[in-house]
Amino acid sequence: MIIKKFVLVSLIFSALLMGCFSGNKTVILATTTSVENSGILDELIPLFERDTGYKVKVISVGSGQAIMMGRRGEADILLAHSEKDEESFMKDGFGIERKPMMYNDFLLVGPYDDPAGIKNSADILSAFRKIAHKETLFISRGDNSGTHLKELEVWKHLNIDVSKKRWYHETGLGMGETLNIADEKNGYALTDRATYLTLKKNLKLIPLFEDRKNLKNPYHIIIVNPDKFKKMNYEGARALTNFFISEDVKKIIRNFRQGQYQEPLFIPF
Repeated sequence: MIIKKFVLVSLIFSALLMGCFSGNKTVILATTTSVENSGILDELIPLFERDTGYKVKVISVGSGQAIMMGRRGEADILLAHSEKDEESFMKDGFGIERKPMMYNDFLLVGPYDDPAGIKNSADILSAFRKIAHKETLFISRGDNSGTHLKELEVWKHLNIDVSKKRWYHETGLGMGETLNIADEKNGYALTDRATYLTLKKNLKLIPLFEDRKNLKNPYHIIIVNPDKFKKMNYEGARALTNFFISEDVKKIIRNFRQGQYQEPLFIPF
């Protein structure tokens, strides 16, 4: 009986000891709705979890919200596409490493009949100017996401204050929901290519202006600074970063659903 008790106590102690050295096995990833909507994480995350034993909790929000989560220590790692916000995040010391992972581009989509006549625009400024001049409906995410900030950047260049325009509507929602609303209301919208291609079969909206070179949309991985937030899982964030930028994952990204859409949703760096 004494021997059995000794064995039981030893097993319990060993389990506790292993738990102490195993560390935190959950990694919190704050990422954008465009990445989540594409389905690429559904392919990548299970591979990472299988190979490392970590569990990844994915929180899908706009890039601005993801970066704010990082500033509050509510995520271990970020996957965002808002370059100015990312650079400020790093400059303020909230991130210790920022790595490029992949990119695609932005598209300006709208109704087939193109009431603003943007199809043959010389550049994105000209396309947006035509929408404003004709006062045709524009549906914005309005959620401080990377896509929203890119759109606001264009309006700012044109010196147009859209907050006072009746033809300009903000959804406060993710990219997929915003595209669906624009589709229902026959409005224009700026979108990332991956989300549009993923939802394309259910949309009447078509791409009316695209410029792969000047509307490039890069996604970066950022490890949150563990010196600012003692409870963050640095080891897990480091492991996930190394996985995301590995050659094997680059191959997966490059080939992800190409056969289905006849073009890549993302291109790895």
